[in-house]
Amino acid sequence: MNALRGSFAPRTVRVKAPGKINVSLDVGPLRPDGYHSVASVYLAVSLYEEVAATSTPTPGITVSISSASTLDLDGVDIPLDSSNLAYRAAAIMADVSENATGVHLEITKRVPVAGGMGGGSADAAATLLACDALWNSGLSKDELAQLAAELGADVPFALLGGTAVGLGVGDDLSPALARAQTNWVLVAADYGLSTPSVFKTLDRLRDAEGLGIEEPMAVDPQVLQALRDGDPERLGTVLVNDLQRAAIELAPDLRNTLGLGESHGAVAGMVSGSGPTVAFLATHPAAADALAEDLAHYGLTAIAVHGPVPGARIISDTLL
Repeated sequence: MNALRGSFAPRTVRVKAPGKINVSLDVGPLRPDGYHSVASVYLAVSLYEEVAATSTPTPGITVSISSASTLDLDGVDIPLDSSNLAYRAAAIMADVSENATGVHLEITKRVPVAGGMGGGSADAAATLLACDALWNSGLSKDELAQLAAELGADVPFALLGGTAVGLGVGDDLSPALARAQTNWVLVAADYGLSTPSVFKTLDRLRDAEGLGIEEPMAVDPQVLQALRDGDPERLGTVLVNDLQRAAIELAPDLRNTLGLGESHGAVAGMVSGSGPTVAFLATHPAAADALAEDLAHYGLTAIAVHGPVPGARIISDTLL
């Protein structure tokens, strides 16, 4: 990256990108390449990461992290170097941008860290969009999506938002016409789970049972129909997450959290992705608010959200 010479006017582009839940997640067997094929329905929900990308007169990428009041980052180790997904997103954009400058990324986190909701992927998607605007790169949506896929399976969806079917390793995305709102309560844990560890635990459990698992080729059409209709009762009967049993094996207290939410009126509950965030489905917004309040009385961090919501979008562009 080349620093700008002469007078330098810093500029900040601020972007927000949503976290996601896997409304359904079917996981295939371990492949020879070390990955698992999946068939999943992704839903972007109204819990947003925010990235402010500010141009700097000196070359390089720097990162700082803060959190919203709903998320406690005490004891959470988030890297600020090239192992951070947002940092890598800025580096990729710098490689393809003719007018790249130095950049500082200020990340405001709201999505639970290592919580199975794609918070890091949302940071990366927001960074791609912010740097594209900051450096006037002029990339198309498809070109940004291709860069996103290089960063991880969940990053393209954070760009896209809405509702989508994910196949392959999750990055083969097809938008789904499911615009009816559904309401959820997210319960964040005060710890994270390693996604690779959860997949390895699932493989171990399956091997012990001697189960023959087939490659998932499609999602359950009943899930998509229930989302299209905005029918929480029907949706609650078809929620599935193959990783849930592995997450509970690693964090048995998740079973108690699931039981607590369902005993306080949730239509259904499930671990989100690889966990440990738990997602409870509610019948309507007021029911979600009431459930979140009830769960907070038990000392849980519970947040009412809805989906689908749009993907990454610019919320401000300011010369400083």
